Amino acid sequence: MVISRRVYLALIMLMLSFPTFAISVLETSVDRNPAVESEYLVLTITADDDVKTGDLDTSVLLKDFIVGRTSVSRSTQIVNFDSKKQTRWQVLLAPKKVGNLVIPALSIDGVSSKSISLSVVASGSQPEQMKNLFIRTSLSTEEAYVGQLITYKVKLFLAVDLQRGVLSAPTLDGAQIKQLGEDLDTTEIFNGRRYRVISRTYGIIADQPGELTIDGTGFSGDVLIQGSRRGGMFSFNESRPMQAKAAKSILLINPVPSEFHGEWLVSDLVALNEDWPQEQQEYQVGNPITRTISLLASNTDETSLPELQIPVPDGLKTYPEKSQRKTFLRDKQMVSQLTQTLAIVPTKAGEYTLPAITVPWWNPHTKRQEQARLPARKIIVISSDTPEVSLPSIQVQSGSASAGYWPWLTLIFALLWLITLQQWQKSRKQLKQQVIDTTEIQLATSGSNSDTLQHEQPHASVRVSAKQLSKLTALVQACQQENPGKVLTAAQAYFTEQYSKPMSLSDIAALSSELNQAISHLQQAAFSKNPVAIDYQFILSAVKSMQATSTQKRKSALVDLNP
Repeated sequence: MVISRRVYLALIMLMLSFPTFAISVLETSVDRNPAVESEYLVLTITADDDVKTGDLDTSVLLKDFIVGRTSVSRSTQIVNFDSKKQTRWQVLLAPKKVGNLVIPALSIDGVSSKSISLSVVASGSQPEQMKNLFIRTSLSTEEAYVGQLITYKVKLFLAVDLQRGVLSAPTLDGAQIKQLGEDLDTTEIFNGRRYRVISRTYGIIADQPGELTIDGTGFSGDVLIQGSRRGGMFSFNESRPMQAKAAKSILLINPVPSEFHGEWLVSDLVALNEDWPQEQQEYQVGNPITRTISLLASNTDETSLPELQIPVPDGLKTYPEKSQRKTFLRDKQMVSQLTQTLAIVPTKAGEYTLPAITVPWWNPHTKRQEQARLPARKIIVISSDTPEVSLPSIQVQSGSASAGYWPWLTLIFALLWLITLQQWQKSRKQLKQQVIDTTEIQLATSGSNSDTLQHEQPHASVRVSAKQLSKLTALVQACQQENPGKVLTAAQAYFTEQYSKPMSLSDIAALSSELNQAISHLQQAAFSKNPVAIDYQFILSAVKSMQATSTQKRKSALVDLNP
């Protein structure tokens, strides 16, 4: 017990004998001298103890320097059971003026550092090959027009390893700016020294004439530099904060020339292209013709491209889609494209001339107005043996089916399908005596061909086409979806199956005045860029009336089932 007490006492005395750490040395240094006006250098302050970050007061530096970001690191070193702690601050300083400046002494807990005499030279006087990091910028032109795309290229040169960093966009008033494409990471030899180069391109579009000042882009980050540990034989990479800023640039922006006529567009080159169905020489009344026109402009933003004006002669109706815009790079040039697709529907037979399309634009190199032109085109429209389709120029009156109409119609067709399936399985057995609405049966049954299913009854023969029923069901579903394009396709497929021959929309429209009106309304809704309300119940009624007429002509046996 006595021995244990003596051991505890010895340990306590040993612990009390350890020295108490306190700051005794405060050292300061700069990473370069002379420095450059307005360019950042790194001031390093080192204390030989673990010190709180807020204990260092750098406000005395604000008189002659711009104080930037400050980073703090701590380290502990143990050699032969001797522990040494260290706290290090790295402060970014940018001299405000040229000449001999003094970095004043700094103090922590009564311990002061030595002042540093710093020589500051004018910006641009130091050779760039002596720098570890710098920024160079270039403009595509020093004089431009309102609305003209100006490219602003930025190159960040790094002779040291980059740990992290941010390259900020330039700031300016009275213009729009956005980055074009992705950053490029390459290497270059500049003045005999190899650099890692990060390139970025911005697009600038001035909104108003006058002098445009571009406040240069800036970089802020950390780089790794090679340093050596005191008393050691090895060197280590250490992180150091660095900042750089590009010089300001000034542009002269000219107004829109008074001699220019038309919607303003300034570009290096503008062209019009057309996509036309070449395999067809003649076109039929009522059948739509798809025409695609592309407007391409070099070194122009996509938002600057004007909408195309595409006139057509009487006898043709046009239904344009929403124009599509995009930008892409081609041969290191930014190209903007506007694509306009439209459907041309002939309403009368004859020979037509589609007028030439012109787009005026301003050439900033020749400083004169030019025109991109798409030549006129002649087309021949032939009529079929059916009456010409009349497309109404007024909007179709809204009359969508009521909410209760579709469930009942769907239920009736489901019942008809089940009945057909049951008769197919039983094959030539008598139909069950059920009360079925004759009008709806006529919608679901018509004609006879090699694919019909025959049902026998004591007084009549019923022939129901399975393919017709499938096509008719697709037509009803398209009407339920209120999709005019699908309705046109489903109607064409249904009547082609019914008449056992290809039926164009003109052929269908010629069957009855109701179908003519229905096809016209559907074409207007499918190809018009403006929303058009369609009465889909009227369309089904038109199909129903046509079906009833053809049924009476064939004297269907179904009529005898319901005298």
